[in-house]
Amino acid sequence: MDDLWEVYSLRYAANPKRRRVDNFIMDDDHAAPMPIEFFVWMLVQPETGRRILVDTGFDAAEARSRGREIERDPTEAIKAFGVEPESLSEVIVTHLHFDHAGGLDRYPNARFHLQAAEMAYATGPCMCHDALRHPFTAAHVCEMVKSVYSGRVTFHDGAGQVAPGVEVHRVGGHSRGLQAVRVKTREGWLCLASDASHFYENYLRGKPFVLVVDVEDMLEGFKTIQRLASAPHLVIPGHDPAVRRLFPEVIPGLVNRLDAPVERFDPLGETA
Repeated sequence: MDDLWEVYSLRYAANPKRRRVDNFIMDDDHAAPMPIEFFVWMLVQPETGRRILVDTGFDAAEARSRGREIERDPTEAIKAFGVEPESLSEVIVTHLHFDHAGGLDRYPNARFHLQAAEMAYATGPCMCHDALRHPFTAAHVCEMVKSVYSGRVTFHDGAGQVAPGVEVHRVGGHSRGLQAVRVKTREGWLCLASDASHFYENYLRGKPFVLVVDVEDMLEGFKTIQRLASAPHLVIPGHDPAVRRLFPEVIPGLVNRLDAPVERFDPLGETA
């Protein structure tokens, strides 16, 4: 069936020094360590070989400018998975924050899928405020504007279809036009939450992430991403290292398959 997809996470960076205070609003154990990892995602249609990339990550230059560390360029992770960036014809950008929308020029033959609300937000008056502008990089946003002018952007307004079995749904909260990606798999509908929930703990315990433009939208988004998925294990947060523990490894330290059956779903590590 050409509407069933396989879903893979590709890990390209991590921050092992992060603490819970960096990840949750009003957390009781704020000083405890809580590492974060950075991914892009690849959707593969096995019947046709079609591939769709979800997000483009950030590169070494961006890492240096923000005092971050990067293990591999996202394009190198994609190549290690057997895909040349130039071969991709569709890229979904969940939102325009620096760690999700860098290196757009590496995909010269791709059509980008973005929420209209995100483009308006990233180029509008809200960007006059340092706190709201900080997670964006002007060069990334300008690259998307250039793609608009070259006719390579499809804007979505709320819910939309990218391909049979691949949908986008605006969630908001973390960024004004943040979208989650809903993918039909043999396990059921899988929801790539991206930053609608950075960690399992965000949505499972109703704890907002610290970087948020609308807390109410974020809290409602926690409900939305669970409703979009057919089963609890098919909600995939955007930055949680537990994803690599829960799902089978395809390439050690790099790629995990997310639409695989899970024998025991224990995302918070609460059972022995």
